[in-house]
Amino acid sequence: MPGHVYKSIELTGSSQTSIEDAVNTAVAKASQSIRNIKWLQVVETRAYLEDNKVAYWQVTVKLGFTVE
Repeated sequence: MPGHVYKSIELTGSSQTSIEDAVNTAVAKASQSIRNIKWLQVVETRAYLEDNKVAYWQVTVKLGFTVE
């Protein structure tokens, strides 16, 4: 196939550990129902605070996958 067609979705993963773990959480969940995920773009990073400390990270990503 000379070119690919991609579809993208946006979702938010969260983690009490790290930003990277929040991204991996989102990708792992998406991969349970989406095949051929090829790329991601970090759209937004934020943190939820409790007692003036980061309780968990929230990372919104856009995932791209090839259309079959």
